[in-house]
Amino acid sequence: MDDNKTSGQLLNEKLTYSSKNIWEKSDEKERELAFTFSERYKQFLNKAKTEREFAAEAVKLAEENGFVSLDSFDNGKLKPGMKVYRVNRNKAIALAVIGNKGMENGVNVVGAHIDSPRIDLKQNPLYEDTSMVLLKTHYYGGIKKYQWVTIPLALHGVVVKTSGEIVEVNIGEEDSDPVFTITDLLPHLAQDQMQKKMSEAITGEGLNVLFGSIPHEDDKVKDRVKLNILKLLNEKYDMTEEDFVSAELEIVPAFKASDVGLDRSFVGAYGQDDRVCSYAALDAILGITEVEKTAVCLLTDKEEIGSMGNTGAQSIFFENFLAELCFLSIDKYYDIILRACLSNSMMLSADVNSGVDPNYEGVQDKRNASFMGKGLVLQKYTGARGKVGGSEANPEFIAKLRKIFNDNHIIWQTGEIGKVDLGGGGTIAQFLANLGVEVIDCGIAVLSMHSPFEITSKIDIYTMNKAYKVFYKEI
Repeated sequence: MDDNKTSGQLLNEKLTYSSKNIWEKSDEKERELAFTFSERYKQFLNKAKTEREFAAEAVKLAEENGFVSLDSFDNGKLKPGMKVYRVNRNKAIALAVIGNKGMENGVNVVGAHIDSPRIDLKQNPLYEDTSMVLLKTHYYGGIKKYQWVTIPLALHGVVVKTSGEIVEVNIGEEDSDPVFTITDLLPHLAQDQMQKKMSEAITGEGLNVLFGSIPHEDDKVKDRVKLNILKLLNEKYDMTEEDFVSAELEIVPAFKASDVGLDRSFVGAYGQDDRVCSYAALDAILGITEVEKTAVCLLTDKEEIGSMGNTGAQSIFFENFLAELCFLSIDKYYDIILRACLSNSMMLSADVNSGVDPNYEGVQDKRNASFMGKGLVLQKYTGARGKVGGSEANPEFIAKLRKIFNDNHIIWQTGEIGKVDLGGGGTIAQFLANLGVEVIDCGIAVLSMHSPFEITSKIDIYTMNKAYKVFYKEI
């Protein structure tokens, strides 16, 4: 106890709560660890700009760290310490480290999503106009359309042939690759455009990607530029125009993850919502060797459009994965064991929160907002305008988290997405809560969320990773 402090100062320390800036609390060693972890994270982001790429990279890391696919599991029953994973249609993945306690005692889950706002190609995208070829698109998730014009773009995804062959496409990431772009009006001719609302100045149907302009040499054919583009695609990927119908091709920013700030304290990159949380959750489970309750990392698709579909959090994938773990862990399986497992499980819904931006402070209630550099964000409830469409954590669960994070010196803060009746949003938390799991949203603050270049704090990323490791092991 500091003898120089007044009784009021001591009482203030005991009774009041305020969030803490971790940079001020951290020593040189912790800062170095945060920077090192962020370098690994940036390298991963550059490899995983789509949900398929994330799942594929996650499999590589999992197998390097001793995880075995349940497809190839032939060792009889699962035993404590075993590491297994299951991939769902190449766009979602669940990983587990089997605990000492039976599955009926529940699991500790960190769940995140690995899709991000982007621009998808339509099924019949290719067309020629004024001797140029463009691609028709349909945006995915909540974007500000004007942010996606006049920036370098890359094309990622797969083309599935009628033979069943899957052809991977990735153009725009290598230094020698071409990039693509969506054009915009020059200011000299944009008088009418500039009078429109920001939401109307660039339309969804106007997000057409510039793709080429050299015509085929045969002047007897129609749409010679389009034909030449098809020829190039056929030579490189053995595809025809009809193959676009069974393709999943995404337009994403072509630039790499970068350090931001003269002190390099931020990471700037595309897709950090929610790959910053999903990477931290994945990395945390990879190094685990022994846990009391089974630890699960759940990484799903489609969150940005409501978690629908058979790869989203609303699908039965998570239940099936737990049922499989139950079945492989006991001598005789009954459905009631799965129900007990769900009821006794606890989950961190690992998703980002909107950080206070000094340029736009008016949208936040600063007493209940999350700040950059102040660590993990516990968001008790989501939803919008009366908490509609969201999830709300029970206080008993929050109290447990406070204890384990405080006991392990994890700096955390609370937050919500904007002022009442102004902000709001949903995560995958509500869908796991509907299964009976105790859930709270638990990620970090982000600036410029849903833009092509989102900003996170390196010290927050590192703190979040530490928190997920503690949660897997200790609660």
